[in-house]
Amino acid sequence: MVSGTAPVAAPGTVTAAVSAAASATVVGAEPPGAGPARIRTLIADDQEAVRRSVRRILEAQPDITVVGEAADGVAALELAGQLRPDVALVDIRMPRMDGLELTRRLAGPGAVTPVRVVVLTTFDLDEYVYPALQHGASGFLLKRSGPALLAEAVRAAASGESLISPSVTVRLLKHVTAPRRPESRRAPVVPLTEREVEIAGHVAAGRTNADIAAELFISPGTVKTHVASIQRKLGVQNRVGIAVHAWEMGYAVPTA
Repeated sequence: MVSGTAPVAAPGTVTAAVSAAASATVVGAEPPGAGPARIRTLIADDQEAVRRSVRRILEAQPDITVVGEAADGVAALELAGQLRPDVALVDIRMPRMDGLELTRRLAGPGAVTPVRVVVLTTFDLDEYVYPALQHGASGFLLKRSGPALLAEAVRAAASGESLISPSVTVRLLKHVTAPRRPESRRAPVVPLTEREVEIAGHVAAGRTNADIAAELFISPGTVKTHVASIQRKLGVQNRVGIAVHAWEMGYAVPTA
């Protein structure tokens, strides 16, 4: 489960009577002139302990603020309409409306006021991953992913990109791609360096920057720089795009 220990200033909250059967909390907006705009985030999870933990992690970030919490999908949908958050963190299994349907209504083609959704769940089953992405989710994280990845997923979603838990990425790509024959492979217009090919292979194996840095005996910052260069050369927006390319080209590093 996602957890964090960073101290949080206790913001004023009011209970919103969103529905008689579900609870939702609206967090007070920041006062004018409080500094650069933060990423406004809504948390939807039926477990209060999870909501509290996620909120603690996010509120510790200088660029993210939690504007509301909901204990079920219906409450979350109504709060999203009221608060217009930038990103919604959505659990899969919730009463009254599950996370998949909520994702479709918030981020799908017919969304009245689109909200970028990051699915946050204990379950990485295929029956959840594919529908969530098809319904417009901007990310799919396991609750055990950790604070750093959670914050990065919110930032990625807010900037129009996506972040998927490494273990989920590997399983997803094995379903949708396969190494191509040499004659059918498409090399990038600007070739990757040997080091970039190596790093792209590790990305395709679902490894984080820290994992890759330890494996290659370089700093995480150097890995991050290489990843950014690979994205530019391939014309992709995120690590999933890098991984797809590596799998198609046949240089994904085998997983243990």
